[in-house]
Amino acid sequence: MRTENSGRGLVQRLLQGSLVTQILIGLVAGIALAWFSKSNALAVGLLGELFVSALKAVAPLLVLVLVISSIANHQQGQKTNIRPIVMLYLLSTFFAAVVAVVASHMLPQTLTLKTASTEIVPPSGILEVLHGLLMSMVANPIEALMKANYIGILVWAIGLGFAFRHSSESTRTFLNDASDAVTRLVRIVIRFAPIGIFGLVGSILASTGFDALWEYASLLMLLLGCMLLMALVFNPLLVWWQIRRNPYPLVFTCLRESGVTAFFTRSSAANIPVNMALAKKLGLDEDTYSVSIPIGANISMAGASITITVLTLAAVHTLGIHVDVGTAILLSLVASVCACGASGVAGGSLLLIPVACNMFGIPNEVAMQVVAVGFIIGVLQDSAETALNSSADILFTAAACMAEDRRVEQNA
Repeated sequence: MRTENSGRGLVQRLLQGSLVTQILIGLVAGIALAWFSKSNALAVGLLGELFVSALKAVAPLLVLVLVISSIANHQQGQKTNIRPIVMLYLLSTFFAAVVAVVASHMLPQTLTLKTASTEIVPPSGILEVLHGLLMSMVANPIEALMKANYIGILVWAIGLGFAFRHSSESTRTFLNDASDAVTRLVRIVIRFAPIGIFGLVGSILASTGFDALWEYASLLMLLLGCMLLMALVFNPLLVWWQIRRNPYPLVFTCLRESGVTAFFTRSSAANIPVNMALAKKLGLDEDTYSVSIPIGANISMAGASITITVLTLAAVHTLGIHVDVGTAILLSLVASVCACGASGVAGGSLLLIPVACNMFGIPNEVAMQVVAVGFIIGVLQDSAETALNSSADILFTAAACMAEDRRVEQNA
């Protein structure tokens, strides 16, 4: 009996303890295991795969049910803050491209280009990216759920949400109950984050290490530096513009509780449940965050914008192409559009580099070699990019909600 009670007490402490602290313990344990036993670290990679797969599996259903329920149960006259949030997403993505242009001008990078992979086929231009996005919007809803096509899921969820506004009260109550049920399921999955992070870190360090990164250390440092500048300077400035007070407590909370998980899962989609849970913890308006966070996973792409811009300009400098101010501004716009379309392209931001290279007349063969370089440094680049993208989703949602609360208090 005493053993059974102690076991229950341990489970309760695990469920009620700080998730961030447990994730940090899992992180340290994963590093230690990879250091002392490579074979065991590779074996526990299964835990990481299971965790990421569970998040990816539940995220599409969560987005569909939450968005439908939120719109269907929305009361006439009740305000949401989607418009300012979307504006913050787009401003952050554009500013990230500008930061990358300036940094690449101050610290120009050159590449030793090698043979490119012929297995990956990038879009031929922005029109193809936009075409892919539009086709994703009208995809079959069942297929969209199966393939985690979040653009299609959002479109169907919004449409069904407005349609269900005209349904009976009992139907809207059922949708609300379904939303709560899926949310509880997601919370259970998220509680396994420390174990998942432990497996991910151990297997990644054991299988790849960082030896392959040293050749491109300068390029990688520029990418990470730009992302840190966005996360710690420009995004906080945008938040301050909204809430008019010290933004850093909120910034660090979002980086700690959203960015850390996103860094290791390397999937904005998989991090949607984490951001939803954090939004609930922060006491944000559910009608707002249940829509804004899935939208952010598609268009809040500051990290992708930096990756596209830095690697494109590295190719430009390698080939000795001159870049004037007008061209730099145009590149920032092109990179922003490409970044917002990254979620609709297999391979994400790296596969959109040839689109940006095309405006400089760089041949596709050379552009694909730049993409190959991106895959080499992708262990850290993609992790940092996802952390910046995903943490910004919840950061700007929280900032807009807080700004609205401040305006209501001032007008009261």
